[in-house]
Amino acid sequence: MLEMSIDSIRVSLSNYQRVVILKVNETDRYLPIWIGPNEADAIALKLQDVDVPRPLTHDLLTAMLKVLGASVNRIVVSELANDTFFAKIVIAHNDDTVEIDARPSDAIALAVRTKAPIFAEEEVINNAGVELDMETGKAMIPNAMEADVDRPLDEDELKRLSAFTDFIDTLNLEDLGDDKPSSTSG
Repeated sequence: MLEMSIDSIRVSLSNYQRVVILKVNETDRYLPIWIGPNEADAIALKLQDVDVPRPLTHDLLTAMLKVLGASVNRIVVSELANDTFFAKIVIAHNDDTVEIDARPSDAIALAVRTKAPIFAEEEVINNAGVELDMETGKAMIPNAMEADVDRPLDEDELKRLSAFTDFIDTLNLEDLGDDKPSSTSG
């Protein structure tokens, strides 16, 4: 498992899908995960310390865990299957540790509220991550050399990659020194 931090939340300009960008700590590797607008807002509001008049669902879950004497140890982006990411929320209660299946977006929204660390399985990062070339500032897909690079992408592949390509197109080397997560449209 590799520890991650939230780099940013972005919106694909081609289809308005939200993407949370996780960064492998102390590396130039990123993991973009498509999420829903409500979860994107829940994560962004907490990262920006915005107070809401009534608790959101993730605030309610955090309060319930606290009242029950449980805590979130960590969340793990645990699997990628059929273009869908899966996560686990690892909760400690008394002397027990329990793993609960979750969508990564919900797990991340809970992690930012409980200050729990975020991890991803190395296999997930190897299959879906991108690396930033420090010399050129361009994102590279690590496994692209193994792919059939001479074959043009079909329409479905281009549609699935639209948020991903928007992310790559908006990467900026000047942003790398900024340790604060941001919620930007890009």
